[in-house]
Amino acid sequence: MNFISLKIFLLICVSFLFFALSGKAQEAWSLERCVEYALENNISVKQNELNADLAKENYNQSIANMAPSLNAGASHAYNWGQRIDPFTNTFATNRVRSNNLFISSQVTLFSGLQLQNTLKQNSLNYLAGKYDVDKMKNDIALNVATAYLNILFAQELLGVAKTQKSITETQVERTQKLVDAGTLALGSLLDLQAQLASDELNIVNTENQLAIANLGLVQLMNLENTGGFSIIKPDLEIPANPVLAQNPEQIYQFAVMNQPSIKSAETKVLSAQKAISVAKGSAYPSITLSGSVGSGYSGLSKKVIGFEPGTPSIIGYTPDTVPVYSVSSSVIPITERTPFGEQMKNNVNENLGFNLNVPIFNGWQSRNSISRAKIAKQNAEYTLELNEQNLRKTIEQAHIDAQSALKQYYATKKSAEALSQAFDYADKRFNVGVLNSTDYNTAKNRLNNAQSDLLRNKFDFIFKSKVLDFYMGKPIGF
Repeated sequence: MNFISLKIFLLICVSFLFFALSGKAQEAWSLERCVEYALENNISVKQNELNADLAKENYNQSIANMAPSLNAGASHAYNWGQRIDPFTNTFATNRVRSNNLFISSQVTLFSGLQLQNTLKQNSLNYLAGKYDVDKMKNDIALNVATAYLNILFAQELLGVAKTQKSITETQVERTQKLVDAGTLALGSLLDLQAQLASDELNIVNTENQLAIANLGLVQLMNLENTGGFSIIKPDLEIPANPVLAQNPEQIYQFAVMNQPSIKSAETKVLSAQKAISVAKGSAYPSITLSGSVGSGYSGLSKKVIGFEPGTPSIIGYTPDTVPVYSVSSSVIPITERTPFGEQMKNNVNENLGFNLNVPIFNGWQSRNSISRAKIAKQNAEYTLELNEQNLRKTIEQAHIDAQSALKQYYATKKSAEALSQAFDYADKRFNVGVLNSTDYNTAKNRLNNAQSDLLRNKFDFIFKSKVLDFYMGKPIGF
């Protein structure tokens, strides 16, 4: 392969890669994919997951707190001045080197069950943290679904606006010919041109609404590269006789048993109850078992390695004037510093003991801790009750909104069908010159408003029904 052929080949590969990436960028996003991407990239979700991880670490630490502690230590020191050496029990006046090595352990035998209750409390806190993450994910999924439906609604409105503009353009062209032929007054043309300008403005406003809806979804997803972003347009037609399968009470009874917001609040009540037990435990005596093993080295420690003859000293005389010599002073001991290893072996000391601590008065700390824990539990119970009330209100409101939207949809659908027929009749009358342009535009605008209301009620019903499905445990999707 020569250089020119290689260059052509590389250009073809680059072009193919460009079109492949372009095609990927233009790939439409489904609602499920939007929700998944939003959950993976939402900072608040990541922060809540970190909070759950912290709660898990606290739980792991409470497990470890029940195990005995084990510590080792060592010291290397020099002393100047008079003191009693702890290893030789003699006075030291010069510089003395000393070393100390030890291992100690302690275990709590009883502390009012504080360790056990703290373990259970941290376990419940970790579980509540995971429920909080699930709740946030559900909230984000609902927000993404709302933004997704807003885009679909804006797209439908834009289609209606473009259709209305197309109808007006046809009438402007026809009226222009009639005016040029002198068979129709110029005022009719001006009215239609004004209506065309209004239709064009409506398209611009709807395009802005669509752009804002797209931006809202993109921001919820934290999508950085928004080039070519588009969504899949599902079939969202309302069936002929839609029925809300469950009543509000049935939906609530299912949701209150399964919604993570309720589970989190319930778990926090149990955690607050354990906090009371922990606080009560501080008023009980505590018993600990401790033990240690250690040894040391002293520069004063010496051992005798031999003797050398000494000079006898006269301590008296016999009656015959014979001198008496001291026997003890006849030899002088030879010493050397006791080696480090030998001292460490000889100076081993062991300790084992039980410690009892009885709280008598500590500034009402235990009493106040119990009172604060009880208040926190009552507050957690109120939070649970409030969440249950809000859940019931949300479900009841969504149910009645869905019913209302469905009724409005049917009513608006009949109105739109009637106005469509009225507009067709007005269009025919206008074409034969029986109807003036003002009445024609009025009929057209009434139809346009009815079609917009029909779309609004349609998407309102779809969203509310999806909310009810969500509380019944169904995944969000179309």
